[in-house]
Amino acid sequence: MMRAHVLHLLLFQIVLTLILPFSAAYHIGVNYGTVANNLPPPHQVVNFIKTKTNINHVKIFDANPDILAAFSGITGISLTVTIPNSDIVSLSKLPNARSWLSNHLLPFLPATSIRYIAVGNEIIATSDKTLIAHLLPTMESLTLALHLANVTGILVSTPHSLGILSGSSEPPSSGTFRRGYVKTIFAPILDFHNRTKSPFMVNPYPYFGFGPETLNYALFNSSDVVVFDPVTKMNYTNMFDAQLDAVYSAMKRVGYGDVDIVVAETGWPSAGEPNQTGVGLEYAEAYNRNLIKHVNSGKGTPLMPNRVFETCIFALFNENLKPSVSEQNFGLFKPDFTSVYDVGIMKN
Repeated sequence: MMRAHVLHLLLFQIVLTLILPFSAAYHIGVNYGTVANNLPPPHQVVNFIKTKTNINHVKIFDANPDILAAFSGITGISLTVTIPNSDIVSLSKLPNARSWLSNHLLPFLPATSIRYIAVGNEIIATSDKTLIAHLLPTMESLTLALHLANVTGILVSTPHSLGILSGSSEPPSSGTFRRGYVKTIFAPILDFHNRTKSPFMVNPYPYFGFGPETLNYALFNSSDVVVFDPVTKMNYTNMFDAQLDAVYSAMKRVGYGDVDIVVAETGWPSAGEPNQTGVGLEYAEAYNRNLIKHVNSGKGTPLMPNRVFETCIFALFNENLKPSVSEQNFGLFKPDFTSVYDVGIMKN
């Protein structure tokens, strides 16, 4: 096992000069979830995205061949495909990674534009020691499998919840990774991203972090300073920036502040349980509309100024088979393609 790991590292040193950073051409994308029984077929979905919206990146939660085929020949829209959590242990072995690539992605390349492979989703949050231990080896084996298949331009990452941070991470400069995970998990993962020029993916959700007194702060609706960081002397008027800067502080503390950050998921539900605070059409519209405006402004965050973060909104559709009312109502669109609310991503 150790010899195989060393072989991976040696091969990386040979091939990484061929993997170049991708220009920040993608701003707003969307997560295309399919936990529903009333969604239109993929070819209709792709046609809608292409002809009616300004969305230029789509993240899916598997490597659904019908979806990959529907995006074939579509220019200007790239994809993130996802390795299911259940496949992570198997794909840590190079032969299995090469086989997965041959069966699931190679038949659709290069006609379908695939930008990222996401290995699992929020693996650290599962607390599954076996999955966590195999996360980086799988990222390495898939990167090597891509090289051996002469595939360029696809980067490998894994999305993290903000549960990777220790404590409240407020002020943002105090952001640190969870105790016990820094040297064994995050330093090696960030080293992988640094070597492969792939991004560190996070899922910041101010929706899960606000209280009644911080609702406007979470919705980008405050022009007043809500959080002042006494260490950096930086002011924060929205929670999204504070969350990203807490992640950045944790990364910088480990020595990898230069690794790019991609927002793999963020969103706000348009409906929820009875009397649920801060949930409804006006709140979801405010968050996502303000988010898009903020990301596309290029202002970045107080600790990462003048940066545009690739950001994928959750989600494309309302998904009626999710377990709770709020989870069923994160969509920008209903299954018949009518807008749940308008966030300014429609053409014309």
